Amino acid sequence: MRRILIAALIYAATTLPWPSTAQTLRIALRQDLDVLDPTLATSYVGRIAFAGLCDKLFDIDEKLAIVPQLASGYTWTDDRTLVIKLRDGVTFHNGEVLDAEAVKYSLGRHLTLPGSYRRSEISSIDQVEVVDRLTVRIVLKQPSGAFLAQLTDRAGMVLPPKATEAAGKDFGRAPVCSGPFRFVERVAQDHVTLERFAGYWNKDAIHFDKLEYRVLVDPSVRLANLKAGAVELVEYVLPTDAASVKADARLRLVVSDALGYLGITNNLNNGPRADNPYGKNAMVRQAFDLSLDRAAMVQVVFNGMYDPGVLPVTKGSPFFDPSVTMPARDVTKAKALLKQAGVAVPVKLELLTPNDPDLLQLAEVIQSMASEAGFEVKIQAMEFASTLSAGQRGEFQAYLIGWSGRADVDGNTFQFLRAGQGNNYSRYDNPVVNGLLEQARGSVEVGARKALYAQVWPEIRRDLPLTYLYTTRHVVGMSAKLSGFRPVPDGLIRVQDLRLAK
Repeated sequence: MRRILIAALIYAATTLPWPSTAQTLRIALRQDLDVLDPTLATSYVGRIAFAGLCDKLFDIDEKLAIVPQLASGYTWTDDRTLVIKLRDGVTFHNGEVLDAEAVKYSLGRHLTLPGSYRRSEISSIDQVEVVDRLTVRIVLKQPSGAFLAQLTDRAGMVLPPKATEAAGKDFGRAPVCSGPFRFVERVAQDHVTLERFAGYWNKDAIHFDKLEYRVLVDPSVRLANLKAGAVELVEYVLPTDAASVKADARLRLVVSDALGYLGITNNLNNGPRADNPYGKNAMVRQAFDLSLDRAAMVQVVFNGMYDPGVLPVTKGSPFFDPSVTMPARDVTKAKALLKQAGVAVPVKLELLTPNDPDLLQLAEVIQSMASEAGFEVKIQAMEFASTLSAGQRGEFQAYLIGWSGRADVDGNTFQFLRAGQGNNYSRYDNPVVNGLLEQARGSVEVGARKALYAQVWPEIRRDLPLTYLYTTRHVVGMSAKLSGFRPVPDGLIRVQDLRLAK
């Protein structure tokens, strides 16, 4: 059986097309992308593809400093008014000029398009004004220490007004942006192909003619493809495979700090699937929380490479609160809580899980641990992009899902915990939390914001709209011939300055 499996993996690797030159960069993704529309997209692997397709007003560097990209600079003229100067000579893939009108159009689309996931990120905008061809003035409703960081991701991607309007709801099928590569084709659950954009403003930093993102869900297949030379870079190497990559002289492993977390989103009020003891009784969720040994699951599934914890921020964040401690597993107390809640055991619970092998293994560990405390967990496995749609529609009881993380804590909290936001799949609505998050977003002083978040964490730990499990690290594998890779904490693969030795 083992020989058959190995043969299959090698076949999967070696039968992929092999380029005649080193001018194609092939990047393996762990999951399929959702829609290729910056306004509507929500997946992490989609953000990786956007890094080759769409530039942003700003970017972040290795130290999380905000740096201009499509912008040439910015000024806060007061605590509510941001003036952005744009880079001259930038064009979109279709030839339209990127100017202040395009920025105003794009921000307006992010704010008003039905289904937009960017609306909650930039909802503090009051108005956007065109000062001149290359100058935009953004006036906020209130001061915000988080706003500029939002423009370093999809909310800061600028779209061509004419092409976007002409495409309408089908824009994501053939997106047009201003990045180093332009869209060629997408085959769902297989690949996305881009080709070099000759009119790119920073074309001297691009050293490939074609860019391919290949969807390889199975980590063994990803690793086999990397070792066979069928891809040059794997954006996620399973931590348990890290040693194998390090031992191969043809490969290089890069492990770096990240901004994201993984947790269980709990359905509290998102349709009829919330109508069960787990969704309606925080005491039941607390019992489930106590049934879990986070340190053990990280050790077993991820070779101890991640940090177990109960907050949506990493230990390196200025908003991390060491006073919020991770509870030790306590099956006896968990059973007592279920008894106190007056629920019949075993408590039946469906756990929606992407069909990534490592997440399925994690779900099985959770299933086993929770069973000892009186829970009967049924794993509902589904293709990743489909889980996002199911989560939005409320077709889950508990949902094992991560977040790639943002440089500012607002990006890890507001849209998940504030009532009425697009990524609040649990439909959590706590007036205290709502108010604290609004205040924290509206403050520019780190100390004041940290004090506000310190009041949010106990509320979340009591209500458990999300059961946080651990924060992540980036584990990237690549050909030893590939140079110029920059490990930035957001995990995006920046194609600028990447080169492949012949």
